[in-house]
Amino acid sequence: MTNRQIVITSLPEGALTPDHYELRETEMPVPADGEALLRVILMSIDAANRAWLQGATYRAAVKAGDAMPTYAICEVVSSNSPRLAPGDIVAAEATWSDYITAAAHKVQKLPHVSPLSNLLSVYGIAGKTAFHGLIGVGNAMAGETVLVSAAAGSVGGYVGQIAKALGCRVVGIAGGPEKCKWVVDELGFDACVDYRAPSLFKQLRAACPDGVDVYFDNVGGTVLETALATMNERGRIVCCGAISQYDTSAPTGPRNLPGLVVTKRLRMEGFIVMDFAHNDAKATRALQQWVASGQIKVFEDVVDGLENAPAALIGLLAGDNKGKRMVRVSPDPVRN
Repeated sequence: MTNRQIVITSLPEGALTPDHYELRETEMPVPADGEALLRVILMSIDAANRAWLQGATYRAAVKAGDAMPTYAICEVVSSNSPRLAPGDIVAAEATWSDYITAAAHKVQKLPHVSPLSNLLSVYGIAGKTAFHGLIGVGNAMAGETVLVSAAAGSVGGYVGQIAKALGCRVVGIAGGPEKCKWVVDELGFDACVDYRAPSLFKQLRAACPDGVDVYFDNVGGTVLETALATMNERGRIVCCGAISQYDTSAPTGPRNLPGLVVTKRLRMEGFIVMDFAHNDAKATRALQQWVASGQIKVFEDVVDGLENAPAALIGLLAGDNKGKRMVRVSPDPVRN
């Protein structure tokens, strides 16, 4: 029996293309003592996947010849550890593969949730990133104005809905009038501006007449630069990602730093979701309550087939997703 995996053939110097990947057949991995064989069910597709190809970040650099790393929901097929049993559902650091092996102590057992895709979206990386970033870093409070870039994306959509549940006024930034309409009509934002239209600053001033108290940034570059100019004194900028900078050989940064940070006494802080793992249970309880009450709608963008993972990531970088993007590698297990 063979295993399929997608390998990085060369590291991109500019835009990512399908030619940077290759689908290969390999031997089925065999778990060692203390390990388990895992069947990959769903793989998370995130802008961070592209950032990993630029060099070391909060994880080791990815090299040509490596199987593409990812975060995945998996089913235990066999186990050489008392920690795991066949049929267990786990979250694991994985690769773009049909099957992987992992040390039992490095995976996380997950509760039974139907569908399992919710464990990657609202109750997974996307929802927890939104919760921890907005509340743990941004300290958003009722009555404040929250601005969110990539508002139709996997994290941004949840940021806005959580902010509304907290009693904030919420304004999104998205690409194109159709996406902006979807953000308002479906996600419930108070307004959404199109960063592709002329004069983003004037649009933001009109949508945020009282200024911005919390800006949740997923984009970086000129959007971040423009958003900084709308901030109120002692505003907070939550730096979650910089998707506009990952797929280019000529990244740009805000030119109004540190001036605006000093004069407006702004706080600008970056984070990754693992920083707040100690508060994950609190985040899950809150997210479950908001989903149950209808204050959070769950939108998922699922691409079928391991072989389509490169196109799924390239499309994400181009902004063609609505909600959390993931790739389905195999079906959810049947539960009695």
